[in-house]
Amino acid sequence: MRENISYRCTECNNENYIGEKDKKKHPERIEIKKYCKKCNKMTVHKEKK
Repeated sequence: MRENISYRCTECNNENYIGEKDKKKHPERIEIKKYCKKCNKMTVHKEKK
């Protein structure tokens, strides 16, 4: 049971990326370090509610 999730930058709150995850295996929220186009640097992106 995979669901689509979107990732939000922690610094500018811009939604940059879309991904998938299995909510049964990983119920916790994901934090990934990715490039933000608005901030123009690598920042931590968290899973949006």
